[in-house]
Amino acid sequence: MLSSKSKLAFLSLIFFLGFSFGTLAQREIDLEEKPPLKDRLYYGGNFGMQFGTVTLIDISPLVGVMITPKFSSGIGVTYQFFDDRRYVGGQTSSYGGRIFSRYNVLPNIFLHGEFESINFDNYNVISDQFERIWSNALFLGGGYFAPFGRNGGANFTFLYNVLHDNLRSPYGEPYVIRVGFVL
Repeated sequence: MLSSKSKLAFLSLIFFLGFSFGTLAQREIDLEEKPPLKDRLYYGGNFGMQFGTVTLIDISPLVGVMITPKFSSGIGVTYQFFDDRRYVGGQTSSYGGRIFSRYNVLPNIFLHGEFESINFDNYNVISDQFERIWSNALFLGGGYFAPFGRNGGANFTFLYNVLHDNLRSPYGEPYVIRVGFVL
């Protein structure tokens, strides 16, 4: 559970970000002009790297479509390579996909919902061995869009997995913070 100090810091950050930057939407569309699909599409995703004793490479591209000026949906895939040199056989990969929807409450503040399914090596405490399983997650939350250029920008997303299971999840906690880019 978040402490009251953490909640206050989080709300202050959202308030500050919401009023300290310009107000461009993620993708500006005018439904009156009936733009073609290619003009309503946006591309982006997340990319992460960590090197050292524990190496992690995460590639998660996505494609979305503006359905209305404030609402968009899309799909994405995820691939993660993990290598923990502290253990023999500590290399593994995870992969899967997701569908998402996003609603812009304010020009730079959005609500986000996402269903994700990931295949990964899960440690089974009963059999005392790793086994590949599919794990489903339902992320709900919101975030901030920091624009750069006419259509591009960075997303800072704070999500909570309402289906989190400590024994069958690739995530150590139900909270996930993401930084991604869209064009």
